[in-house]
Amino acid sequence: MAEIPPDDWLHEGEREAQRRFGADDAWDAAGLSAMFRDTVPPALAAYLEGLPFFFIATADAQGACDCSFRGREHDASGRPYPLLKVLDERHLVFPDYAGNRLYNSLGNMLVNGHIGMLFVDFERRNRFRVNGLAEIVEDRAAHADLWPLAQRYIRVTVEQAYGNCKARIPRMSLLPATDSELQDE
Repeated sequence: MAEIPPDDWLHEGEREAQRRFGADDAWDAAGLSAMFRDTVPPALAAYLEGLPFFFIATADAQGACDCSFRGREHDASGRPYPLLKVLDERHLVFPDYAGNRLYNSLGNMLVNGHIGMLFVDFERRNRFRVNGLAEIVEDRAAHADLWPLAQRYIRVTVEQAYGNCKARIPRMSLLPATDSELQDE
């Protein structure tokens, strides 16, 4: 586990919010050190790779934000392709499939590489965050063995990886996709 320097755990806005809203003593250095990592440990990597979806947040050069859903694509027989792949403890990659052609997320990544990734597991009531720097991999062959339908890929260098509390996550079960739903994709 890599240790993040104390000055990088929280930015000044987070520290000010803690002071302003009465939580300035809620976290000590040991607690923050145990929470924040700049790597994805192997057990977390396997867990994230097995999830069916996640959300990403990106922002343009002026800081205007956008949030997007990322889910698995399926092959012709209905088997899902991997959601993402953790390449090593500091890097992960996920596919970019054809969509509405607005390129909100990709356009933001071109001018501001910061990305936030939110993973919510409603069945187990778990939540994880990965924050980092994204780059677009335009070589369609780079990961075609994993995602033959992908248009391109997003490679993320992990800066923060940490879990969140389970509070207010409703327990839900996922249903398998029907044949007609798979055809709609």
